[in-house]
Amino acid sequence: MSLPDPTEDLDWGGYLGGIHEIFHKNAVAHPDRPCVTETKTPKAPTRTYTYRQIDEASNNIANYLRDAGIQNGDAVMIFAHRSVELVCAYMGTLAAGAIVTVLDPQYPPQRQQIYLQVSQPKALISIRKATEESGPLAPLVQKYIDDDLAIKIKIPDLRFADDGALTGGDQDSGDIFANVRERASTPPDVLIGPDSNCTLSFTSGTQGLPKGVLGRHYSLAKYFPWMAEKFGLSSESVYACLSGIAHDPIQRDIMTPLFLGAQLLIPAKEDIQHERLSEWMREWSPTTTHLTPAMGQILVGGATAQFPNLRQVFFVGDVLTTRDCKALRKLGPACTIINMYGTTETSRAVSYFEVPSAEEDPTALDSLGDSVPAGWGMKNVQVLVVDREDRTRICPIGVVGEIYIRAAGLAEGYLNDPEKNKEKFIDNWFVDNNKWVEADKANDKGEPWRKYYKGPRDRLYVTGDLGEYRSDGAVRVSGRIDSQVKIRGFRVELNEIDANLGGSPLIRDCKTLVRRDRNEEPTLVSYIVPEIAEWKRWLETQGLQDIEEEGVEMGPCIVYLKKRFRRIQAEVRDHLKSRLPAHSVPSIYIVLQKLPLNPNGKVDSPNLPFPDASLMMEDASEEDLKSWESLSDTEKTIATQWSTLIPGLNAQTVRPDSSFFDCGGHSLLAQQLLLDIRKNLGVDITIGVLYANPTLRGLSTQVDRLRSGQAVTVDHSDDTVYSNSLDELTKTLDAKYQSADPDALSPSNSTTFFLTGATGFLGAYLAKDILERKNTKLIAHIRGAKDLKFAKERLVRSLKGYSLWQDSWANRISCVIGDLSKPHLGLDDASWKHVANTADVFIHNAAYVHWIARYEQMMRPNVLSTIDAMKLCNEGKPKLFTFVSSTSTLDTDYYINLSNAQTATGRSAILESDAMTGSRTGLGTGYGQTKWVSEQLVREAGRRGLRGAVVRPGYILGSRNGGVSNTDDFLIRLCKGCVQLGARPRIVNSVNAVPVDHVARVVVASALNPLPGVNVVHVTAHPRLRMNEFLSVLNYYGYEVPEVDYDDWKKQLEEFVSAGPVEKDQEQSALMPLFHMATSNLPSTTRAPELDDRNAVAILKADAERWTGVDDSAGEGITREDIGRYLRYLVEIKFMAAPTGRGRELPAIDTSIAEAQAQWGVGGRGGAS
Repeated sequence: MSLPDPTEDLDWGGYLGGIHEIFHKNAVAHPDRPCVTETKTPKAPTRTYTYRQIDEASNNIANYLRDAGIQNGDAVMIFAHRSVELVCAYMGTLAAGAIVTVLDPQYPPQRQQIYLQVSQPKALISIRKATEESGPLAPLVQKYIDDDLAIKIKIPDLRFADDGALTGGDQDSGDIFANVRERASTPPDVLIGPDSNCTLSFTSGTQGLPKGVLGRHYSLAKYFPWMAEKFGLSSESVYACLSGIAHDPIQRDIMTPLFLGAQLLIPAKEDIQHERLSEWMREWSPTTTHLTPAMGQILVGGATAQFPNLRQVFFVGDVLTTRDCKALRKLGPACTIINMYGTTETSRAVSYFEVPSAEEDPTALDSLGDSVPAGWGMKNVQVLVVDREDRTRICPIGVVGEIYIRAAGLAEGYLNDPEKNKEKFIDNWFVDNNKWVEADKANDKGEPWRKYYKGPRDRLYVTGDLGEYRSDGAVRVSGRIDSQVKIRGFRVELNEIDANLGGSPLIRDCKTLVRRDRNEEPTLVSYIVPEIAEWKRWLETQGLQDIEEEGVEMGPCIVYLKKRFRRIQAEVRDHLKSRLPAHSVPSIYIVLQKLPLNPNGKVDSPNLPFPDASLMMEDASEEDLKSWESLSDTEKTIATQWSTLIPGLNAQTVRPDSSFFDCGGHSLLAQQLLLDIRKNLGVDITIGVLYANPTLRGLSTQVDRLRSGQAVTVDHSDDTVYSNSLDELTKTLDAKYQSADPDALSPSNSTTFFLTGATGFLGAYLAKDILERKNTKLIAHIRGAKDLKFAKERLVRSLKGYSLWQDSWANRISCVIGDLSKPHLGLDDASWKHVANTADVFIHNAAYVHWIARYEQMMRPNVLSTIDAMKLCNEGKPKLFTFVSSTSTLDTDYYINLSNAQTATGRSAILESDAMTGSRTGLGTGYGQTKWVSEQLVREAGRRGLRGAVVRPGYILGSRNGGVSNTDDFLIRLCKGCVQLGARPRIVNSVNAVPVDHVARVVVASALNPLPGVNVVHVTAHPRLRMNEFLSVLNYYGYEVPEVDYDDWKKQLEEFVSAGPVEKDQEQSALMPLFHMATSNLPSTTRAPELDDRNAVAILKADAERWTGVDDSAGEGITREDIGRYLRYLVEIKFMAAPTGRGRELPAIDTSIAEAQAQWGVGGRGGAS
């Protein structure tokens, strides 16, 4: 299917007339047809009003307003209620040529005043039912009306009397409409046109202040004929009025049936509740309704009543999940679901995606994933997905871009906000608007309405949403540009969290937000509504019973704070841990009876409660208290420290075998805990001891040992653990591996790469290096994606974030979804077979990177995944295999001493051929241990036939061209930490740091041009800087960071971290995640041996000859100018402050690269996929 052409004519002058005029014609043609039915309430019976009654009532209002001096374009504010009077107030105001705007009684007085301030109405209409139900306007609002508004007229008490007559309030001992009733059959003679303003709707604005959006008469009726034909709507349709009364979809609720000559049903307030609403639908049998997804959940949540007569449900206003669609289709098997996309600024929902009824197609939802697409533009509407880096380009299928809406029916714009209008309503740059102006002149027949017509205006509305075209041309919305947040230095996509939360059968509804805790740290908080029936079934499978708990009322929410749903929180946390990176897993879960909705039917995020941690604290049971009494003083002290760090944790519920991390602790809290232990217990526990002894009893035992003068003991810390593991794992290798021939691969033939870790920093550059080569394809292994489209979107987003993406790659990349922590790389059988039979080259780049976790914790994702990767190479096509390792495998005294001895005598440094027995013991990190074991396994597989390479890079710094840097890199964090501290340590070790693009070149060259068997390839810097030279560049470029002895620097850092943020917006130290490493013994831990790289040289020369034509064998290093570019990039993305001292100006870089990083949310460690 072809994509939209942004140069097509969209019928700019196709005006159908005012909706009130069309309604009046229907009333004249069918005066006795039922128009509006208010269904029964506890206080009133059902009442039905004919088209004649509604028309005459509307004309009375219109004539009264015009007689009082209301002119075209004056605003009329309606104090509203879901009622027949609201329909009349709408039609009467429009017939008077005025602008309808609505004041919802549910809004707080301050917000009501803002609406009045923005709209400056000239008339007020108060519906009696609104004042009866909610009381009169608040004194604050009434005073503003009396003192600050130039009100021409009021209709103070609009209501239908029992005899069917519309009254407006007493005046001179009679009703205010007494003088206009004789004109009830005739609307005032008011001329309007397509650009006459008709509605003023409010949408959220900056800093919480609402913006008023002016609608145009062109839009109100424009799409109804097409909708009627497309979806089978007619005068026989019966509409349910369920939209929020102050939300613009209420206009479609009211106007669609009036345009068609159909009937509108208005339910009582009491009927719009869980379970009750489905009963109302069954009793009154509407055929058609508009819903927000949140209102749809009210309809189906807990409901059992079916409504077989419902034929069409139009969803608007938010993401529609297929889970909610399935629930709706069970209750309404004959209903077609139409998902619509649009905003207040587009005046209507302007796209559609149709899901056939369950009766027509029971499997219609199966291929849609978690959510229903936004779909295609309606007739004469285009949903454009525009390249964010080059807006003159429409994105091809499968490529994420920014969504623009092109239509003749866009709103006029924001009231009295010309700057915002310039930003959001943009002239179409794809075509010259004069083309349409000239064509319109030829069609000018002198219609009277042209007085209120500005001529063709080919405009685009900037939605701020991200989306992509599917293969059928439908658009799928993938999130908001501004929905990314930063948590502990990592970019986090809130929509992705909610999408994965929604995948749990225990969750009916959810919303994740960022809240600030008591220390002003941003914290992920997920609000979850349990699926009660599924929850009870789950409890039964666990042999447990549900607990009665009424919940606590907090604002509009009922919150379950205590014990009932404690287990669901743990279950949901585990569910997310298996699907998301650790930094994207919320630390707090608040269980609600239901999500609060604002009057517009959307989730009312500002009113979601954030209870004090003390209120969320679980009460201690009798067993808990007995356990507490049995604890030692040290255990009680440490449990109390845990409770002060972890929100909602009651110290008395911590048992001896409770783990700090299972209780909600994470790496940053772990560093803070160690500081607290040092302050309160006077001992210096290392982070490694905590990770080895995470339980209350285990940690307390180590603290007591230190306090008594003994040395700490770390479980499983014996150096033989990882080497013994190697001996056992070697037995699991295949006896023989098939061998691929690198000579069979060449630019003249198609070569398919399989890459893990493609969304990370190095991974993105590996993908670039692969795809820049001729005749290459890429299959990327992506972790935690909900579906393949989302996986590909994440990969493209990463490449765009580093300004690497090229549109020509779109059809050369594909993805599989997996997880290194699971067998077979987490691939399903089909994906495993596909990769086995398709890939020619396998680059295993992904790893679980953690500088503190133990070998046993990292063995599954880092070591066993490597065995599985080689097993994959032994199935299907023969493959070349490259393993990306690390120089952390050399971090032992043996290799430091060997390097020093050999270089001192002029001999070669550590050889690539070294058997690595010098690291069989002595490696200090679990990460380095896993890499060493994996290397040995890969080299052993090489002796059994596997062909490939082990590539060992050191520090991987930013690219040479743009300065793009990994903000989670140790050296980058060290730079920022020194700037924050105002000092840098004197360390003279050499730094093996290489630009990321050169590392990627070495890896891909090694993958395509391996030496026989499996050989090690060193990536070493040419030349190397020393650490003091590296850090001195900060001063060179104007940062005031004098050099001090390491011990003095360490003391300053400890004091800085212990003090904590002094100001609200002050950042914690960038070195906090690496605090223990930074304060242990950096001069020792940063030592790096000199490396021989003759294999790298040979491979790069071969790569130049066979593939690239560019000889990179001389290697790369980091210069002062490179570091300057990194600093400039870090300043541009606001990771670091700009230098303020005397020094050289930071080098210029392409700022579009930094802008891309900010837009696409990369720059941290990102995806280890």
